[in-house]
Amino acid sequence: MLTIKINYGVLRKQIDQNEQLSYLIPSYQCAILMEIEFNFALNKKIFMLTQTISRAFSQVVLKANKNQARELGEYAIEFMKNGNPSVKVLERCKLFHTDSVFCGLSALALKTNAPTILAKEAKSLAAKTGAASKPKLGFAKVFGSNLWVPATNAIVANSAAVREWDSNGTVFGYDASSPARRAGEFGHNDYYPVVIAAAQQNAAIDGKTALKAMVLSDEIRGRLAEVFSLKTYKIDHVVHGAIASICTYGALLGANPAQIESAIGMFVAHYIPFRAIRAGHQLSDSKGASAAISTEAAIKCLQRSMNGFVGPADIFRNPEAIFRLFQKTKGDSPFDITLSLGGDDYAVMGMHFKLGLYEHQSAGALEGLQKLILDTKFVQNYSIDSIDKIKVTAYEPAFGIIGDPAKRDPHTRQSADHSMVYILGTMLRKAFTEKSFHQLLSSTNDLNEIWKALFLSPYDYSHAAVRNKDTRKLMALTEFEHGGKEYDDKYPEGIPTRVQILLKDGKNLDSQFVMFPSGHARNTHCDLNGILQNKFKQLGKIAIKDSKSQDQFYQQLNSIDTLSNKDLQTIYNCEINYASKSIDE
Repeated sequence: MLTIKINYGVLRKQIDQNEQLSYLIPSYQCAILMEIEFNFALNKKIFMLTQTISRAFSQVVLKANKNQARELGEYAIEFMKNGNPSVKVLERCKLFHTDSVFCGLSALALKTNAPTILAKEAKSLAAKTGAASKPKLGFAKVFGSNLWVPATNAIVANSAAVREWDSNGTVFGYDASSPARRAGEFGHNDYYPVVIAAAQQNAAIDGKTALKAMVLSDEIRGRLAEVFSLKTYKIDHVVHGAIASICTYGALLGANPAQIESAIGMFVAHYIPFRAIRAGHQLSDSKGASAAISTEAAIKCLQRSMNGFVGPADIFRNPEAIFRLFQKTKGDSPFDITLSLGGDDYAVMGMHFKLGLYEHQSAGALEGLQKLILDTKFVQNYSIDSIDKIKVTAYEPAFGIIGDPAKRDPHTRQSADHSMVYILGTMLRKAFTEKSFHQLLSSTNDLNEIWKALFLSPYDYSHAAVRNKDTRKLMALTEFEHGGKEYDDKYPEGIPTRVQILLKDGKNLDSQFVMFPSGHARNTHCDLNGILQNKFKQLGKIAIKDSKSQDQFYQQLNSIDTLSNKDLQTIYNCEINYASKSIDE
């Protein structure tokens, strides 16, 4: 016989005697200090084992009727001390970080505008002294450089580079376990430079700690995306990432919960970005740099708070801040925030990989198209002139964002990578025109190999590519249709999409319904590591000149959890293979 008794009197007494634990019970519902009595019979003798277990919890809940800004600070500090994400979680986060760095380096190598300007700006402010291998408070380093620059400049430059291609990780704010956590807000893994900038200032941060902090940043950002949809109110999704950056950077550099609360309040009160940066016929540098600019502002807020500036308190319950302004309550925050402290259940496990350069809402259509190409050997049996119509059926918000009629005629890379008809047309054009692909198609039935061969690279969004005549012809044949409630109800759980190619001979080639395309967190059949390795190699070739240096750089990123603080001082330093001119010229 085994019985378990929880002594809540002991629990309450320990909580009352320790002010540091007082926040755990009302908000951290799973945080239990308990006395357990094990009574069992063995060989007719009864043994009693009493053990007091402290902090036996894996999830915490910040309740809507509490000061969540303060408690986010408390959670971040507690997580960095005692959080215990599983190996599975750490490995997935490591992949997202590696992905982001190769995106960033290749964007700089091809001289994209915003990352180049911000990196030059940072380098112009470089400190004249300081050993490259030792931490320097207030300073960090930009990609491909050993110069000490102000930390906020390093963060804005590196985050802008990471986001420029719109090709790194994505979250859709969905938790299957709770209807209250399916707000479906977007977000991307753009904020890892915040962690490395902190490590380059604090000798106590090694690679293992840095990777754990990246999990923390993704956890806060991802959980906020589950409970508050910024896009619904035309606010840019980067707000959640900025708040997560404040908490993470603060926890790494010694901020206390009150200072983190103050910085969150300051950012929300002073620096809310709207989706105006993503509206219009031709998108600008502001679209790609939005996360970076908001994070720069967020870290400035934290620096000022740590220097004594006091921002608005309890911002999630402030009636005139964005949360209660748009979701009316009688005084509480509009939502609880559930966060993990151990195990496998972290937000990063529900984040999705992009397997090339494309807006993630198009992933279902790309999978559907590639399945059609593979199953019917389409480009070997038909020509562009055989096509009467290409029909894509999808959901909102995909229909409204990348199916926007304004995106049917993109002239800039930033508009092209948010145009469903361009993304789909480019992939199909490559399948028709690349001889190596025809050779592969004759010898494979593996969809993973199709994803690798039709990898959408930065060159597919170059000034010349955006004007390609075959692509434009395919774009003109493509119709984008809203699937209505049947499709809308399945987002953000999946990316519900259907692709049909209607031929002039009357045939209708149909991908059928695609829900979890390759790269999606719930896709279980694709060779994710294999496809990502292909992506890293393709972007690595652009960013770093020789294959040996590419491999060495990859190995360092892939072993971040074994690196010392000295190693982190140069983790982003490499010889970038700069192009002779910008990809956008």
